[in-house]
Amino acid sequence: MKRAAMMMAILGMTAGSLAQSDKPATQNPPAGQSQTPAAGQAAAPAAKRPPQAKTQPEFDAYKAAALLTDPVAQAKAADDFATKFPDSELRILLYKAAMHGFQTSNNGEQMLEMGRKVLALDGDDPEALIGVAEVLAERTRDTDLDRDQRLDEAMKDAQRAVVTVDTDVVAPAGTPQEKIDAYKGYVRSSAYSIVGTILYNRKDFAGAESNFHKSIDAFPQQPDPIAVLRLALALDGQGKYPEALKYANQAVDLTKENTAAGNAARHERDRLAQLTGATPAAEAKPAAPGQTPQNQPPKN
Repeated sequence: MKRAAMMMAILGMTAGSLAQSDKPATQNPPAGQSQTPAAGQAAAPAAKRPPQAKTQPEFDAYKAAALLTDPVAQAKAADDFATKFPDSELRILLYKAAMHGFQTSNNGEQMLEMGRKVLALDGDDPEALIGVAEVLAERTRDTDLDRDQRLDEAMKDAQRAVVTVDTDVVAPAGTPQEKIDAYKGYVRSSAYSIVGTILYNRKDFAGAESNFHKSIDAFPQQPDPIAVLRLALALDGQGKYPEALKYANQAVDLTKENTAAGNAARHERDRLAQLTGATPAAEAKPAAPGQTPQNQPPKN
């Protein structure tokens, strides 16, 4: 999907920034620490910087591992690197690469494992917080014996990401501010959607509604069709049928027919139209050659 592709492009740029260097960094304070302030002067909060290598062998080993693209190989290389360089700041980049690799291959459990390894190194990392929370929220079943613990963990991580996205996003020098802002908006949108999903599943429809609104407002340039559909369902659950129909129609416009999300959106739209006595809104059709399409849903 476009949203995920945009996020991956920004994250790939960030995680790969170190690989553009040809030597390890030196004479810098460790991540999360600042230089000693002058006497009588309060220490300013230290801005996060990209992870850095301490030695050339460490950096060379990182570069070799970073070339891998198969997520299973990436995960093994990250573990091997962590064993050989247990204090390296670069471990987190390799575990993130594996996490994104498993995300791309739709391997949720392995993505969850890699995300937790990232959080073991940096519990405030927004990417990993969202990755872990999303897997837990979307892949926890009502029959799971640890259902409540998994959803509590997802809620905590998503809520934490809303905070740390403002303090812990590391972008390489020269990154356009609009890209950084777009990434932060995506993270907030994802976090609020996860919280809304958990509250919806717990039958807190009002709380879910509020968070789905926040999700859509956080990244309005590219609304998440699933968040829009779930907002319609949360409104439906409160008996707010006319407002729910408005968002169901929007979800239809944002999804394709004969997809899981598209079928669910159209079913909800038709149900609400029947309840309200409204006529379902006509779906936009492809424009004829030479004409401008109107209200066309984005390609997924």
